[in-house]
Amino acid sequence: MSSDNVTFLGHARGFAMASIAACASATLTNPMEVIKTRLQLQGELSKTSNGGKLYGNAFSALITIGRNEGIRGLQKGLIPAYGYQLFNNGCRIGLYEPIKQFYQQVIGQLWSSNSQHNSLPVMLAAGATSGILGALTASPLFLVKTRMQSYSPELSSVGHQHAYVTQGTLRSLQIIYRNEGLRGLWRGVDAAMFRSGVASAVQLASYDKSKQLLKGTGWFHLGPYGDGNLDLHLAASSITGLLMCIAMNPFDVTMTRMYNQKATGGHGVLYSGTLDCIMKTVRAEGVAALYKGFTAHYMRIGPHIVFTFVFLEQLKKLSRMWDQSQLQVAALTK
Repeated sequence: MSSDNVTFLGHARGFAMASIAACASATLTNPMEVIKTRLQLQGELSKTSNGGKLYGNAFSALITIGRNEGIRGLQKGLIPAYGYQLFNNGCRIGLYEPIKQFYQQVIGQLWSSNSQHNSLPVMLAAGATSGILGALTASPLFLVKTRMQSYSPELSSVGHQHAYVTQGTLRSLQIIYRNEGLRGLWRGVDAAMFRSGVASAVQLASYDKSKQLLKGTGWFHLGPYGDGNLDLHLAASSITGLLMCIAMNPFDVTMTRMYNQKATGGHGVLYSGTLDCIMKTVRAEGVAALYKGFTAHYMRIGPHIVFTFVFLEQLKKLSRMWDQSQLQVAALTK
C-alpha cells in the first residue's frame, strides 16, 4: 500500500473515531444543551426580563423540563445532534491533525522541527480552521436541533416556536428549504463559524498544550505510548472545557438566537446578522446577557469535552493495539 493511501486511511480513521467519541458524549450531555438553549432565549430582547422567569437557573430548568416534558423533553434534538456531531466534530477533531501538519509544512522554514510541533499559533490556526469547516458543513443540523430544543407546547414558550420540528429532522429540513430556501438552511452560519472557530482554537490547542504541560509535571504516568492514562486525559480536558466555555459563550448565545428567530420573506425578523444580534442583545439586556446560560453551558461543555477526549484517547489506544496485532500477524506469516 502506498504512503499516500496509508495517510488517507489514517486521517479517515481519525475522522471516524472523533465522530464516534463526539456522538457518545452528545448522548450524555444533550439535556444540558436543551436547558442552555432555553435559558439563552429566555427574556430575548426584553428590558424587563428579570421578572416572571420560567427558568430560574440551570438546576430549576432541569426540574421544570423534566417534570413537564419528561426524559423525551430533556433529550429533544438528539437525532440532529448526532448528525451535527458527525460532521462538525468529525471535521474539527478528525481534520485538526492533518491541517496542523499542513500548516507546519507551509511555515516549516520558520521553526525547527521540534518547536513546530509545540507552536501555539500553529495549533490555534489549525483548530480555528477545522472548527470553521465543521460549522459550515453542519450548520443546518444545528439549526434544526436548536429549534427542536426551544419548542415546548407543554410550557410557556421561550423564543419563537417552530411547530414543524415535531415531524422529525429530515422533514424539518425540507420545510425550512421550501419556506426559506438554501439561505434559510444556513441562516446564522456566520455566528456558528465565529463560535466554532473560537471554540475549536481554544479546545484543540488548549487540550494539546494542557497535555504537554501536565506531562512535564511528572504527576501522571504516561503509559506505553507516551500519551498518558485516564487521569491525564481527565485533567487536560477539564482545563479545556472551562477555557472553551468562557471564550465561546457570547457567540453561543448569538448563534442560538440567530438560529431560532422567525423568518419571513427569506429574512430574519429580529436580526440581520451576527453583529446586529450582539448589538441588539447588549442594548436591550446588557452585556451580561451574552453569558446567559453559562452554568448550563459549562455543565454541558465540561462533561462533553471530558467524554469526547477520553473516548477519543481510548479509541486511539485500541487502534494502536489493532495495528500492532496486525504487524505481529504479518510478521508470523512471512
